[in-house]
Amino acid sequence: MINPIFDKETLSNLEQTLKEANNIVIISHKSPDGDAVGSSIALQQYLEKKGLVSSVILPDKAPSFLNWMNGIDDIIIFDKQRKEVIDKLYHADVIFTLDFNDQLRVGNDMGKYLINSPAIKIMIDHHQAPKDYANYMFSDVKSCSTAQLIYEYIEANDDIELIDIPIAESIYTGIVTDSGSFRFSSTTPKTHEIASKLLEKGLDQSLIHESIYDVNTQDRLNLLGYTLNEKLEILEGGTVAIISLTRDEMLKFNTQKGYTEGFVNYALSILGVQIGIFVKEDEHLVKLSFRSKRDIPVNEFAKTFFEGGGHINAAGGRSDLSVLETIDKIKNHIGIFVKDNV
Repeated sequence: MINPIFDKETLSNLEQTLKEANNIVIISHKSPDGDAVGSSIALQQYLEKKGLVSSVILPDKAPSFLNWMNGIDDIIIFDKQRKEVIDKLYHADVIFTLDFNDQLRVGNDMGKYLINSPAIKIMIDHHQAPKDYANYMFSDVKSCSTAQLIYEYIEANDDIELIDIPIAESIYTGIVTDSGSFRFSSTTPKTHEIASKLLEKGLDQSLIHESIYDVNTQDRLNLLGYTLNEKLEILEGGTVAIISLTRDEMLKFNTQKGYTEGFVNYALSILGVQIGIFVKEDEHLVKLSFRSKRDIPVNEFAKTFFEGGGHINAAGGRSDLSVLETIDKIKNHIGIFVKDNV
C-alpha cells in the first residue's frame, strides 16, 4: 500500500517543480548517521535516473564505517568546503531536507544560509513535531527511517524499477541503522516488506552488515571496554544505566568520528535496564543519547531537560554543563520520570 503522505496530486506538482529546476540540493543533518547518508545518496542516485542532477551536502563528515558506500566521495562537506556550500545554497532552485525537521539541525552556522535560501524546500522526514518551513512536507513520524520514506517516495512515483543495487544498498543502510537492525518498535511489516524487495534487487545484506558493524579497530574496542568497565552507573533500582566519556578520555584512546556510535545500546542491553543514557563531551558542548524499551518516551525527557527530542525510544539532547554536572542534572530529574513512565 502506498504511504498516504505521498498523494498523487502533490507528487505531480513536485515532479513539475523538479523538471523546471536547474540546481537541486539534498541536505541532511549535522553528525550524519546511516539514515542521513543512506537516504541522501539514495535520493540523489534516484533523481539521476530521472535525468535530474543534484548535489548532496552534509554539515560535517560521515563516520568512517560508511566509507564503503557508493557515492559517498561525491558528498560536499560544509566544514571543509564552506564557500562552495554557501554558493550552492544561494543559487539552489530546490532543496531537499532529509532526516531532520528543523533547519537548525544542520548547525547554527550552516543553518542561517539554509534558512535564507530562496529555494523551494522539500522535507522528507520521520521525526516528531516537524517545524513548518518547507513548501512540500512529507512527514511520517511512524516510519522507522527516512530511508524507508525515500523508498516509499520512489514507490509512489511508480519508479521501483529504477532502484538498482547502489540505491538499494543506500536505502537498506538507512533502514538497518535507524531501526536498530529491525529491533526498534518503529519497525513495521512495511519495513520488512521493503527489505524483502531490496533483497530481490540483488542486495547482499550480509555484506552491508559486515561493512557497518564488523569494522572495529583496537582503539575503539579499548575505548568501549574502558567505558563499560569504568564509566557505567546503574540507577533507579536497576532500571536506568548511564555511561559517559569526557573529551580527554576519548583523546586517550585516539577516538575517531563514529567510534562511540551505538555505545548507548550497551547500556540499554543490561538485564532489567529500561532506559540507557550516553553522555559525551564534544568540542563545545556535551551531547546526550537516550534509548528506551517499550513505550517509555525518552524524547520527552530529552526535550524537557536537554533541548532535545527525537523518537519515543531513541532521542538526543545537548548540555552546556560539564559531563559531571550533566550527569548530576540527569540524576536530579530521572527519578520522577521513571516513576511516571517505567
